[in-house]
Amino acid sequence: MLLYAQTQAQEVRKDTSLLFKTIWSTDSLLFNFGYNECDTAILDVLISNDFEFYHDQNGILDSKEKLMQATTQLCNMSYKASRVLIDDTMEIFPLYQHGQLYGVIQSGQHAFYGKEKGKDIYLTSTARFTHLWILEDDTWKLKRVLSYDHIVPDYLFGCIVK
Repeated sequence: MLLYAQTQAQEVRKDTSLLFKTIWSTDSLLFNFGYNECDTAILDVLISNDFEFYHDQNGILDSKEKLMQATTQLCNMSYKASRVLIDDTMEIFPLYQHGQLYGVIQSGQHAFYGKEKGKDIYLTSTARFTHLWILEDDTWKLKRVLSYDHIVPDYLFGCIVK
């Protein structure tokens, strides 16, 4: 019985490891291409039609369409914004229903940077996040986002970023 339990635990760890890599990869697509490179086609594929985003400073985006509009606005600012997942902060928590994997809670911390023409890249804020990924037609879709605990570096206080 103990050997069976250990084998089951090893299988769960393997599945979680593969699941971790899958969510890490999907997060990378979402942010490295969708957010950092303004690729709304990637966002369209990865965002659920039933999407909600809760931000501690900018309020609620309660639809996929509003996220797409906000991304377009972000990509037309006077500086280039980018997001980086902070190493070793990402965690995942699988969600099951009747023994079947249906979703994942992903949490971690990320940093946001700005790049202006002729200037070095600079940190604009760090924050925590919690994402709810749901399997929809065998594809991982981001359904809910909590973005909170934004911290702005001291050197930006009093500055207006245009």
